[in-house]
Amino acid sequence: MNEEIARNVVLVRAIESADTNHEVLSDDDRKYASRSAKELAAWQAADSKTAVTSHHFLEQRSEQILKRLGERTPAFATFARRKPGLSGIWLALPFLAFLSGAAIDRIADPHRVDLLSAPFLLIIAWNLVVFLGMLVWALIPGKRRSWAGPNLLKRLSVGKAVVPRKLPAPLSAGLAAFMVDWASLSEPLARARLGRTVHLSAACFALGAIASLYARGLLTQYVVGWESTFLDSRDVHTLLSWLFMPAMSVFHFLQGFSLAEIELLRFGRGVSAPSGERWVHLYGATLLLLVVLPRLILAGAAAWRAHRLSRHFPIDLDQPYFRKLADGVGAGTPALLRVFPYSYTLDEARDRGLWSIAAAALGAQARVQLRPTISYGIDAGEALHEAALDDPAVTVTAVLFSLAATPEKENHGAILDYLAKRVKRGVAVLVDESAFVERTGAQPEDATRLAERVALWRQFCSFHGTSATFVNLVQPDKYPVELGAGLALAELR
Repeated sequence: MNEEIARNVVLVRAIESADTNHEVLSDDDRKYASRSAKELAAWQAADSKTAVTSHHFLEQRSEQILKRLGERTPAFATFARRKPGLSGIWLALPFLAFLSGAAIDRIADPHRVDLLSAPFLLIIAWNLVVFLGMLVWALIPGKRRSWAGPNLLKRLSVGKAVVPRKLPAPLSAGLAAFMVDWASLSEPLARARLGRTVHLSAACFALGAIASLYARGLLTQYVVGWESTFLDSRDVHTLLSWLFMPAMSVFHFLQGFSLAEIELLRFGRGVSAPSGERWVHLYGATLLLLVVLPRLILAGAAAWRAHRLSRHFPIDLDQPYFRKLADGVGAGTPALLRVFPYSYTLDEARDRGLWSIAAAALGAQARVQLRPTISYGIDAGEALHEAALDDPAVTVTAVLFSLAATPEKENHGAILDYLAKRVKRGVAVLVDESAFVERTGAQPEDATRLAERVALWRQFCSFHGTSATFVNLVQPDKYPVELGAGLALAELR
């Protein structure tokens, strides 16, 4: 699945998840798109002589739905065709860097080559510091993956985060959710493209300086020399020997220099034209070896990574939404919902309700693995030490609470934090209201108490970095959990 197809698939997922009342996509729209996509995916697989995969199906289905929405809402069609991110910046930055590199050489006297040229020494020193910083950064465990901030990466991924006006409310909500999802999913790709551009720009900056140095040398006879308040000729000779050593080691035709020659080149003494050519070559070769080539290698590595991510965009097809769709075309394997009840024992009716919710969220083939109840107040490590929390066969790991209980940081919160740290894909939270409703009844004041308790649990889960999905296990159809809405998990990247 390439970047463009992945973008369409994520966009459709966001819209369908936001359109819970099927206002912009009716049941008929969704069924028609799935049926057509199934047939088109079969033809596509037959042409390529491969089996039908969920990739084929999702690609065709997203195209069908986006086409239908675009025909109904022109503003959405414009948004769907919009190029993501800031496409022009990838070419503009290297070009501007080349011009800047050529211009910075003009800051110094254009008629002389200063052996202690501040612009050239700064270019070399800055790049060496950057290479050293990258090496140290790579060796630091638990570091942030990029120097670029999340706002910059988001801008590069989705561009201007503005939803078009005059869209139906569910469609606006879907686009807003899509921009958040896409910014998170495409962060590695944006980071690779940014790295490619930054390294290429640095190489172009040095190339601009080199080109300017040689271009002026064609029409101007350089005056070569050096001057310093604190350095004598011996210090300058040592500094230049270290600076030009890589270039003279690689390019053997470059002529070296002695301490006596450095002493003669102090400004105020006469120099000859051939010596200017020698220093131009030394500076050009040094910039080429220490700046241009390393930066081009790093830019090439970043470009390769960006190309690979663009061709094979990582989408976690174990997400409940994709599981449910794949189940509909028989292209997926049965999903497994693992549930850890906390201080809550399920009777037979509630157990059946749990299976119904799993089928609604993950497809008809979904199975439920109900784990033993975690006792109230028990230490999380002690209660879960035997559970294989990273079992790859588990599609969704959920912890089940009763709405009748009052959330407590040291008990319910400790379990959530423990699971969140150890389950790679994240933890879903199911809060069952059935016991609370049975206990309070159906009076108006009871509805107020129910709403207050729901708000309390929602705030509690948000504090612990999760979102609560409220269910009624006695009446599993009371709240829609279709297409995995409410069971959305962190994407694997």
